[in-house]
Amino acid sequence: MFPRLNLTLLKNKKTIYLVLLLIVISIIMTSMLFSNSSCGISHMGLIIDLQTYEKSLDPEFCEELIEKIDSYNMKCMPQVEILDCG
Repeated sequence: MFPRLNLTLLKNKKTIYLVLLLIVISIIMTSMLFSNSSCGISHMGLIIDLQTYEKSLDPEFCEELIEKIDSYNMKCMPQVEILDCG
């Protein structure tokens, strides 16, 4: 009776370890996904801001946009061309 109980506990431990391993792997994959996509989200935001600037041609908005573009270019690829606000 005791050996059977011991085998059941070992089987449950293996299952628990497998589930924990899968959880850790999924957390790592999710964090990698979000860290890489932040540049993509920033790029989309810049494109929307550039379209807004083309409609308004506001010089103050242009200066803010240049700062955003410069910050983006330091962190991410592809490089976005800096605007000429003049």
